[in-house]
Amino acid sequence: MVRTKTASLITILAVAVCAAVPLVARSQNAPETETRSLYERLGGLAPISVVVSDFIDAMVPDSILNRNPAIDKARKLVPAPYLKYHVTAMVCQATGGPCQYTGRGMKESHAHLNISEVDWDRMVEILKGVLAKHSVPEKETSELMAIVESTKADIVKPK
Repeated sequence: MVRTKTASLITILAVAVCAAVPLVARSQNAPETETRSLYERLGGLAPISVVVSDFIDAMVPDSILNRNPAIDKARKLVPAPYLKYHVTAMVCQATGGPCQYTGRGMKESHAHLNISEVDWDRMVEILKGVLAKHSVPEKETSELMAIVESTKADIVKPK
């Protein structure tokens, strides 16, 4: 049961984190090459892990997100370092890196969390703030946000 709740929280954060991955300041200095993956343009695993860490640190205590009792309960069961590990792997993989995310799918992981449009919008706001804090370039931010947006239908509970 704890593993299921942990995986659910990880999935929620992973989705948000996928958007947080683009925080590589190094990508601003690298030459623009269409053949480079988003992972490479973000600077690789180290910068992605820093962004994910900051994103989770901002999301976990967020009072707006924690108004949802299911999210609040899940966050209390799953240690932040564990979430950071899984979300980093997910973002790494989703952006074309060598990592392998082995958690459950978005729909399965989020079904019991009753995530609303308000919850989703708040997560996006936090993620965009973290990306801006790390000066992630607009192109990479847009690509990450598109990845995150592609998961919305599996995460947000229909009205």
